[in-house]
Amino acid sequence: MSKNYLILLLLFSFYSCEKSSAPPPLPQVNSFYKTAVTADDRKTITPEEAKTYHVNKTYQYEYRTGNPGNYEYNYDVKGINEKGDSVCGNINVQGKYGAGILTGDTVAEIEINTEWVSYGKLKAVDKKGNQYNLIVK
Repeated sequence: MSKNYLILLLLFSFYSCEKSSAPPPLPQVNSFYKTAVTADDRKTITPEEAKTYHVNKTYQYEYRTGNPGNYEYNYDVKGINEKGDSVCGNINVQGKYGAGILTGDTVAEIEINTEWVSYGKLKAVDKKGNQYNLIVK
């Protein structure tokens, strides 16, 4: 009888020590939320975004889309570049970061990436590395 228990114990140990295969990957969730905002986002509103389009004149944003925790805001901005030249434009922001287009007297359309630095103030950088200090209009 003790032989049977010994055999069962050895079999159990053998099978429990086998390497388990990696768990299957989690399925990808389909979502209209983008991982990063681009300058082109401000040009059009997708049908999915149109479902959540919201305007509230008491806040500084032009409009917002999305759902709580995933809002994307659109702002008109103005500011100066490193040389002190005035610039203005329009950006979309999701969370702390965003992107948009600036124009000015001495510059044509420039694509920028933005980051909030304090309430109503943003730091922006274009593809050439030029920096801009912006405020929300």
